[in-house]
Amino acid sequence: MNKAVEKTNQQLESAFVTPMRSYTLAALDYYELLVSAQLDAARAYSDMTIAQARVWLDVKDAEGFKKAMDSQQKTATDLMERIKGDSEKVTSISQSFMEDSQKRAEESTKKAVEAVKQ
Repeated sequence: MNKAVEKTNQQLESAFVTPMRSYTLAALDYYELLVSAQLDAARAYSDMTIAQARVWLDVKDAEGFKKAMDSQQKTATDLMERIKGDSEKVTSISQSFMEDSQKRAEESTKKAVEAVKQ
């Protein structure tokens, strides 16, 4: 009787608990990467905004205004590039997590089928 209970526990561990733990760890890693990317982006956007505000505060004449406008255009270009890069980074993180999750699900299903066959 003890062996049957032990075998059932091992099957449950192998088929459900271990895969769920593995998925949870992968999800935590994903969210950590995602939040880190979002915080990096927010910091960069804030830094750009503050730097641009400082440029505009230095405007005292027509030449200063021209420099501020040039800076504004460069900042807008830099911002668009940053947004594009950040979007690609988040897409890559998400795609990697999706592929990893799919692989884990397939492995879990295979192990569960094998456990049931035993």
